[in-house]
Parts: sequence; C-alpha cells; structure tokens
Amino acid sequence: MPHLHHPPLAVNPSEVQLDAVRAQGAGGQNVNKVSSAIHLRFDVAASSLPDDVKARLLHLRDQRVSKEGVFVLKAQRYRTQEANRQDALARLLEWVAQGAHVPVLRKPTQPTRASRQRRLEGKLQRASTKQLRSRVHG
Repeated sequence: MPHLHHPPLAVNPSEVQLDAVRAQGAGGQNVNKVSSAIHLRFDVAASSLPDDVKARLLHLRDQRVSKEGVFVLKAQRYRTQEANRQDALARLLEWVAQGAHVPVLRKPTQPTRASRQRRLEGKLQRASTKQLRSRVHG
C-alpha cells in the first residue's frame, strides 16, 4: 500500500470561529486599556478536513477537544487582539498538523535462529544454576 501523503493542510477560515473576549488576569492601573484574548472554536467533525485526518485528530485525546468534537482554545499570550488572533490560528494549524502525520506501522519481525539459540542456552544455564542451589536429598 502506498504511503498516504496529504498536501500541507489548510484550514478553511470560514470554519473557524474567533471571538474577542476580555483577557483574564490582574487589572490594576492598566485595566481600562483592555487586553483582549481570542477565543477560537473549530468544529473538527463538521470541517472540510480529510476524514482520516479528522479521525486522527479526534483520537489524540486532547483536553481542548469537547465531547462533540469541537476544538476550543483561548489565546491571551499577547496584549493586542491581532497578535492573539495570529497566535490562536498558529496553534490551531500546529494541532491540525499533528493529525496529518500518518504513523508508520511497525512490521513485526521474526527472531533470528541465533538469537533463539542464545535464549535457549541462557535458559539452560539458569536452570542448571538453580538446580545446583536446590537442597540435596540424601
């Protein structure tokens, strides 16, 4: 089976919901120059991403994904709304990229004849050692 490779994934901007909310944190003298956070919501299940990518994303067990399959994150790293919006989108794309990564399946290999031989010799060695340790019946 050929290895599946997706083109670099693009998230359709119309499927991302961005809301500006008041950032948490202390107020103080600067409280009126509101620092606004961005609340990002992305409905994975309803998105136009390829199905295999969606399935992998929903399997990542990320606490930012709700039971309904909606990815929610809050960006409030920066003071300005624009910087937080860029940060939110960057973090979304980073997360989506994890779903694009196709894990390589491990093909189980057979042990070599020599390694089987070594294993059995080791077993014999240990057995005889233990045999010697046993109590002598006489």
